[in-house]
Amino acid sequence: KMPEGPELHLNSNFVNKVSKGRLFCGKVVKSAVSKCQEVDFSSPSFTISSESRGKEIALFLQCQKDRDKTVRLLFRFGMSGQFKFEPVDQKHKHAHLSFFAQGEPKMVLSFVDARRFGSWRVSDGWGEDRGADPMWEYAVFRKHILDNFMKDSVFAKPICEVMLNQKYFNGVGNYLRAEILYRAGIPPFISARDAVERNVNSSKSSGQSPDFLQLCHNVPLEVVKLNATRYMNEGQGEGEGELTFSKWLQCYTVPTMRNLVDHNGRTIWFSGDPGPLAPKNGKTRFKSASSDDKKPPKRLKRKQKKSTVKVEYEDPTSLEASDLQFPKKREVKKEILLAPLSKKSKSINQTANHVTVRRSARLATIKSRIE
Repeated sequence: KMPEGPELHLNSNFVNKVSKGRLFCGKVVKSAVSKCQEVDFSSPSFTISSESRGKEIALFLQCQKDRDKTVRLLFRFGMSGQFKFEPVDQKHKHAHLSFFAQGEPKMVLSFVDARRFGSWRVSDGWGEDRGADPMWEYAVFRKHILDNFMKDSVFAKPICEVMLNQKYFNGVGNYLRAEILYRAGIPPFISARDAVERNVNSSKSSGQSPDFLQLCHNVPLEVVKLNATRYMNEGQGEGEGELTFSKWLQCYTVPTMRNLVDHNGRTIWFSGDPGPLAPKNGKTRFKSASSDDKKPPKRLKRKQKKSTVKVEYEDPTSLEASDLQFPKKREVKKEILLAPLSKKSKSINQTANHVTVRRSARLATIKSRIE
């Protein structure tokens, strides 16, 4: 599970809330284990403010005495990033960048990232590989899609995979793509080009239901209005916010829905037919209540038998002298079971020759006794 556009926006709001009317001081402290860059900023008194765009957050550090002394930090949360504001003596063990507040009690604002996939860097703008935010820049987002879906070859891929491309769907992640496609009634494994062409209204009408691109705008805003996600209380158990978010979900991780692993190794949740571009022999990661997802029985391994040679002889006392004449050979009944392919030390011919030698020696012994 990873934070998506709504989670970063809510985190940005959190930073602005705890920083309002508060001053910070001293040096920005980086943890020893983090591989991200040091932040060369220190001031006896500075303010912090924040804004978000898709899956990025920008923090502005501004010196109180010298307003021109400003640093803009661009954060990406990775799989588990978030900001926390807590007493200094209770600072989170996975805090990797810390800003210390003035006054008492002593408090610290920290970027916490248990898995350390998040990052930050000093930057004056947003990531060049990121498109418009469908929540707050909807008109630009929609135009960018409609201008490129017939031109860019990436739209030949399944829509569920293209929706994770932040160049076009900035802020959309695993749970949002499942919820948007489910509500739009779009199979996850049809081409993105077909999905846009067939599910986008060409004209605006008050009687029309939201089309696919409008749902990319509406669904994330629903999460923001909930002000609750399963990512905000990581490691603290299932709280009230997580329960509210789980009740809101209609498709993602719902037991009655199906799931498949896409070509990028990500799990997509859906209902009904997956579409023609679904991976062959597609794998599921979670059991579904749907009867369509029954796994085939495991194939039983064939037991291999050791090679053996059985030779049957008659009672020597019942033999007549005529039966012992040479070069006439008696019939020897042999049952040879095929040896495993991995054992090639003895061939079947070698085994048969060995049996012939033993038979000849035994007949010679019996003949000498009779004579």
